[in-house]
Amino acid sequence: MNEAFDTARTLLQKHSRDLLSRANVVATGIGYKVTGGERTGTPGIICSVQKKVPASSLSSRDLVPRELDGVYTDVMETGRIRAFQSPTGRFRPAPGGISVGHRDITAGTLGCWVRKNGQWVMLSNNHVLANSNDAQIGDPILQPGSFDSGRYPDDQIAELEDFVPIKFPGDTNGNSNGCAIAGGIVSILNGIARILRSNTRLKQLSIRQVENLVDAAIGRPLNEEDVLPNILNIGAITGTASAGLGISVKKSGRTTGFTLGEILQVDVTVDVQYGTNLVARFTDQLMAGAMSQGGDSGSAVLDDQNRLVGLLFAGSDQTTIINRIEHVFDSLDLSL
Repeated sequence: MNEAFDTARTLLQKHSRDLLSRANVVATGIGYKVTGGERTGTPGIICSVQKKVPASSLSSRDLVPRELDGVYTDVMETGRIRAFQSPTGRFRPAPGGISVGHRDITAGTLGCWVRKNGQWVMLSNNHVLANSNDAQIGDPILQPGSFDSGRYPDDQIAELEDFVPIKFPGDTNGNSNGCAIAGGIVSILNGIARILRSNTRLKQLSIRQVENLVDAAIGRPLNEEDVLPNILNIGAITGTASAGLGISVKKSGRTTGFTLGEILQVDVTVDVQYGTNLVARFTDQLMAGAMSQGGDSGSAVLDDQNRLVGLLFAGSDQTTIINRIEHVFDSLDLSL
């Protein structure tokens, strides 16, 4: 094996420049030849191409030979190979996977560009674009987010178009003060009853935990020339799909950049902490492993065919929690 490897390496040094001069070839290296979809134990010269095309569409000069001096060659499709860019900078036009945020938050991630009523809108989380229910429609959205030196008005890229309110215990409209207000009213009325020497007393009933499906919001760009409907370090979205247990997924986010993962659980019900005192319950979520950190909220999650399957919004050191994309699109009436 070492002799075969050394022979392949020597031939690669001799032929690499010529192979790279052929149309579509973007890289050359030593790897194991793949036959019938199975990796063999035979080392060979591997030519990476942007896209595999029929041999009939290439000139004889651009065809990769089947072997070079007795060493096998193989062709692997990789797409265009790009330098990974920092997602915290200022981008115009702006792809998904970069820093963004409501003027009053630190920073999250612009998930991707989608359409509402035929118009481009940016998709991210409520807590990224709508400040966890505290924003108003029309509020400014910055790119990059303020934590990454984004400033209003110079870095405003969009305005808040719509969001799904996050429902906290005590108020189905997303107001976490419902229980406290109700408790105060009960106390006042019971005090009046005592003054009037009435035996009637009111009792505050506990309100059941309300449930959420998505943490999602959209922003309308100030200028459609700022829209780049790709995702940084991933490329174009090819469609949508419903994520199943065990599928491979990927994302590009503001903090950890491009990462890979796997859907480890489906049908997840999870209590998510917002700030210090607020906890919201989400149902029918997806759970992946440790593929994100704070600031990656809002990232679009795709399968290995670049189909959009979810919207990342929460996690821990060991897990990542993802809204199903079908719930996000239904809640905000979105399409690709």
